[in-house]
Order: sequence, then C-alpha cells, then structure tokens
Amino acid sequence: MTETPAHVVAFNGDAVSPMVTRVDDPALVDRPYQSNSWRYFQNAEKGAVAGIWEAEPHLERCRCDYDELCHILEGRVRLTDSEGRSRQFGPGDSFLVASGFVGTWENLTHVRKVFFILR
Repeated sequence: MTETPAHVVAFNGDAVSPMVTRVDDPALVDRPYQSNSWRYFQNAEKGAVAGIWEAEPHLERCRCDYDELCHILEGRVRLTDSEGRSRQFGPGDSFLVASGFVGTWENLTHVRKVFFILR
C-alpha cells in the first residue's frame, strides 16, 4: 500500500462522500438540477476549496465573487459573459473564471470537472 505524502491531497473517489446540492430557483437556472461535489481540500482561512464536481445539463446565471480554476474531465460547458461573448470547453480543457464574471454557465451535457475555488 502506498501512503500519500504529508501536505499532498489525492482526489480519490471513495475518500470523501459527495455533497449533493439541488438548485431549483428559477431566477438562477433554466431548469432544476442536482450536482455532486467531492471536496477533497478546504482551507477556510484562505477561502480555498478544491475537488471534483459533476452535474447534469442546465444553464445557470452567475455573478462570481470568487476565482475558480476548472479542468473538464467529461462533458462540455459553454460560458457566456454579459456582453454575449461565449466559449465552449470540453474534456482536457483548463480555464479560470475570475471574480467579477457575470454571465451564464451552461452544461451542454453531463459534466465532471476538477475545481479549485479561491474566495
């Protein structure tokens, strides 16, 4: 058995239980959806959280007051800013949504991503 070194966090599938969230506020989403979030790392002092997130197709209106680094493992997303500029991301793509982003996040398919949020 291999031990993980101190201060190294492995994102093992069964190391933590998923946090299940249902979003159904019509002011935020085009249709209700449920997400699962495995939070492998949290540091409240630094406002940091990291893990794996997945959810079914939906469109969510966003006003981000945090920075989020994303790496798409499965599926496709489209981000559209308040000016109407959009870009799609898929498996293997990494991107950062910076604090101040106003627009929409749309899961075009079922999506699974690695994330790191810094508030």
